[in-house]
Order: sequence, then structure tokens, then C-alpha cells
Amino acid sequence: MPQPVDVEAVFRAEYGRAVSVLVRFLGDIDLAEEAVQDAFATALGTWPRTGVPPSPAGWIITTARNRALDRLRREAKRDARHAEAALLHTPDAPAEEGPVRDDRLRLIFTCCHPALAPQARVALTLRLLGGLTTPQIARAFLVPEPTMAQRIVRAKAKIRDARIPYRVPRDADLPDRLQGVLAVVYLIFNQGYEGTPELTSEALRLGRLLVDLMPDEPEALGLLALMLLADSRRDARQDEHGELVPLPEQDRARWNRELIAEGQSLVRRCLRRDRPGPYQIQAAIQAVHSDAATAEATDWGQILRLYDQLTAFTPSPVVALNRAVAVAETQGPRRALELVDALDLDTYHVFHAVRADLLRRLGRDTEAVREYEAALERAENPAERVYLERRRRELLRT
Repeated sequence: MPQPVDVEAVFRAEYGRAVSVLVRFLGDIDLAEEAVQDAFATALGTWPRTGVPPSPAGWIITTARNRALDRLRREAKRDARHAEAALLHTPDAPAEEGPVRDDRLRLIFTCCHPALAPQARVALTLRLLGGLTTPQIARAFLVPEPTMAQRIVRAKAKIRDARIPYRVPRDADLPDRLQGVLAVVYLIFNQGYEGTPELTSEALRLGRLLVDLMPDEPEALGLLALMLLADSRRDARQDEHGELVPLPEQDRARWNRELIAEGQSLVRRCLRRDRPGPYQIQAAIQAVHSDAATAEATDWGQILRLYDQLTAFTPSPVVALNRAVAVAETQGPRRALELVDALDLDTYHVFHAVRADLLRRLGRDTEAVREYEAALERAENPAERVYLERRRRELLRT
């Protein structure tokens, strides 16, 4: 009897790989996406009866490719389209050569073409590689869903209309596209960190590939270090009931020392440069946290100085919010609240959670309860919601 089938887990793990392979075969983003989605729909109807095949990704890619070929044949109106379909049907077509051999990483570099707006590059790649929905990507960018939908549609149209080729970038092109690629990988990691472990693993894999590809690029080293150090706390981030455990309350014996050692080694390696970039600085912040044997031993003064450096590179409201947390530990919650109140982050649940904690520390419990409620209205991660609800109830009982 077939075993229970979790097609959603296969989707999370393999969607990006399948789309990237189909884009290389077809040269058409929309056709590749539709074919892969059709293949997963077929899997939903087939696998519960037959069981998961030995190679789920291979099954999805083969099924999607066949669906795409069938569509090309149906729509073919000229001999050239028939010839295209026949060419695609050849199973042993030689792989494109170039400095990037991994299909998913090649697709990221392709989508990060300089002809596309920076935010459109990141959004489109998250859609293709991570299989994220438009609402998920909109939340990651803190923009309305219709705005993000327009960006993705326009990015696809730009690629089509400008005939941007689906090919491996030349060595000379890699540095110019690196920032967009790093941003994509980090957002994939963050999406996984919030509840999709498969995406976390994929981001780490891509980060290692980038370091192998560009071993002397300090920001690639910094990003990998940042992700390793953040991931080292994965087992301590939730308790046995699935509730979020904030960093100061985590059991540091559960931190992964191997990942910490690897991440700190990368930080030392990349910070030897004169002007560290934003990923290097963020990695250094994580390294300071991982150095502290207890929460009380954390060197918040050093963390604040690093956030001052980061602000010079990326003066965003989210960076300012994180800096305010360090200010609360060095200058007190009153000064931190003044900084937080100047930020325009009403749609961001972490903003309200931070503000609630500062108000709680100042004894303004009624206001803190309202902020916890605002955070709950905006938070979607179940572990975070349980934590926020518990803190809200604690204040109501006092």
C-alpha cells in the first residue's frame, strides 16, 4: 500500500530546481512555471495512488518537460516551432558551459541582469527559485501585494521584450550582478528561517556555491558566515511546545558549535578588508552574539558600533529598528523608544513586538498590550504568534 505522500514538502524542496532546469530547456519563464505547476498538480493526483517515485525531482522535471513539449506542439503554427519542439525533445542536449554550473544559481544570475530594476530582480528570483507566492514576497519587501505583483509581471515582460538571454554570465559579468544574487540568497534564507527549513538548506547550499565561485569576494564570504551563525541557533529558537524562544532566553548549550566555528572563521577571513560591506558587518554582529557565553555577557557596545557602520551602508528602517534594540541595552529603553517611534514600519510585526517590549520595560503595560495585539494582527509565523500571545496574557494578568 502506498505510503502517505507530502507533495507540499516535495514542492518546497524541489520547485526551484525544477523551474531552473525547465527555464534552461525552454527559454521561457512563464512556460517553465506553468509546466512545473502542472506537474505538481499531476503529482497530487498520482502519487497518493502510486507512491512517491524514487526521484521525485526527476519525475517532476520529466513530467513538466513533457507537458511543455505537448503545449509547444499544440500551439505550433510554423515549421520553426515544430523544429524547436523536436530540439527540446532531444534528451542528451549538451549542457551550456560557463563559470556557473548549477542550474539554480545560473537562473539567479540570469534574473539579476542589470537591465532589470534591483527589487524586481530579487522578487522574480524568489518567485522562481523559492516558489514563494506574491503575498509572501510582498511581506518580505514590506510593500503592498499589488505593487509586488506588478514588479514581477514587469520583470518577466522586460526579459521577454528585451530578449534577455538565458545563458551563463561571463566571468566579467559576475561582480556586477553579485549584489542582487546575494540579496536573493539571503531572502531565501530568511524565508526558510521563518518556517521553511528546505529553503534555509537551499540558501546555505547556494551560499557555499557562491564562495566556491568567487572565493576572494568578501561579501560572499560575509553572507555565508551570516547565514551559518544565524542557523547555528536553529535548535534553540523554539521550545518543546513550538513556541519562539528569543535570543536572550535561549539555551546556548543547544547552539551548533560546528556552525559557529565555521561562521566565525569566515568572519575573520572576510573582515581583513579596509571597508567591510553590509553582509560582513551583519556577520560580525552575529559573531559577537555567538561569542557570549550568557545573554548578560553580550558586548552590546560593540554590537551598537557595528550597527552604526551598517547604517552608513544601508540606512533602512529595519536596520534602524535593530539598532534601537542595541540602544535599549546600552542607553536604556526610553532612548530606544524615541528612536523606534520615529520609524515608519506599521505593517511590520517585529516593529510592534519591539515597541511592546520597550513599553513593558518602561512600565507602560496598557500600551504594551495594544502593541502586542498589533504585532499579533500582522505576524503569520505560528511560533511567533504563540510567543506574542503569551507575553500579552502575562501583562493582562499583572
